[in-house]
Amino acid sequence: MSSGKRLVVVGLGYIGLPTAVVLADSGWQVMGVDVSDRTIDYVRKGKVPFVEPGFDEVLKASVDSGRLTVQKDTPKADIYIVCVPTPFKEGHELDSTYIDAAVDAIIPQLEGDELMVLESTSPPGTTEAMAERVLAARPDLSMDGSDGRPIVYFAHAPERVLPGRIMIEMRENDRIIGGLTPEATKRVAELYESFNKGRVITTDARTAEMAKLTENAFRDVNIAFANELSVLCEKLGIDVFELIELSNHHPRVNILQPGTGVGGHCIAIDPWFIVSTVPEESKLIHMARDVNDAKPYWVLDHLESALNEKNIESGAKIALLGLAYKPNIDDLRESPSLKIAKEAAEKYPQHTILAVEPYVEAAPEAIAHYPNVRFASPEEAVADADVIVLQVAHDQFKDLKPQANANATILDPIGLWHTIAEH
Repeated sequence: MSSGKRLVVVGLGYIGLPTAVVLADSGWQVMGVDVSDRTIDYVRKGKVPFVEPGFDEVLKASVDSGRLTVQKDTPKADIYIVCVPTPFKEGHELDSTYIDAAVDAIIPQLEGDELMVLESTSPPGTTEAMAERVLAARPDLSMDGSDGRPIVYFAHAPERVLPGRIMIEMRENDRIIGGLTPEATKRVAELYESFNKGRVITTDARTAEMAKLTENAFRDVNIAFANELSVLCEKLGIDVFELIELSNHHPRVNILQPGTGVGGHCIAIDPWFIVSTVPEESKLIHMARDVNDAKPYWVLDHLESALNEKNIESGAKIALLGLAYKPNIDDLRESPSLKIAKEAAEKYPQHTILAVEPYVEAAPEAIAHYPNVRFASPEEAVADADVIVLQVAHDQFKDLKPQANANATILDPIGLWHTIAEH
């Protein structure tokens, strides 16, 4: 299918850039479009602008071969894949600003027979809204060829990959494809079959949109159960990590590990799209979001108690180990650990916050401006700290316990340094 087709990927972030690279590696001639000068500069040099194992070599090969080129302006193409951010606004409704901007840049380039694919995670009906925006601006085009007008084909193809395994899962995971018309579904299925080894399963656009939200809401509810267990076990004087290990010996029980909350662009956001779309019918999903959103504040309460017990009025050093939203990546989006760092920096100006994140080069913008924040190495932080908070289970932190200040109070809500006594 790639022969002679001009393909553009709009948005070169954590999903868009790997999508562009996998397509280029599969024989497509791909043009990547992004508004960021930094991203454009990185990709042109064959460099990855974020941490993703196994990605560097294939990106460089795609750029060096000429199969992947990048620019800021949206060109004419036969296929457009839109991979832009979909944050929510007040009330947890979709903020479609990025989708609208991407679509508006595509609209003048359309001539008919183009395929427009929305990969960005979004509430049911967003692909229809994208089509309506295009056709409102271009009444000379249509979705079905009525009145002899040229056709534009619209579909949704949600990504289903895990940061840290993107290059594997981009090729191997089953994909769900949903078009606004049967022909659109057929064309997009053929596109994804050209590089995907998993099954390409077809449905309608609304169901495809809801499928991605459902997958992440399912995970959010399960994480909320673990996080709620950790809170109530503390009240009951029970070791939650031992409890979960024992419970998981049941052949049909698989409880996840509790943590500091939920982050990332998917699980922390997608369930809210369900809640905002059908608020009266999504009570369990809403409750899970509330539980997970409250967990950073539970950690902050424990930090306050630890500082009170030490009775240090000023000058205490608080080591926060990890700022990313999950282990062994640099992704800070919606990170509960970064939220904890920001709240601690604001609440304790008299103390020093030792912010530790081995996957970024400097303190993130969200906390860098606080005068009491110091970006520190893992070794320096654990050696100097009065209170150590384990926030993210990065590999670099696993064996640091022996180096910790003997007088430090250790808070371990993720169970990284936790040992379960044998009975």
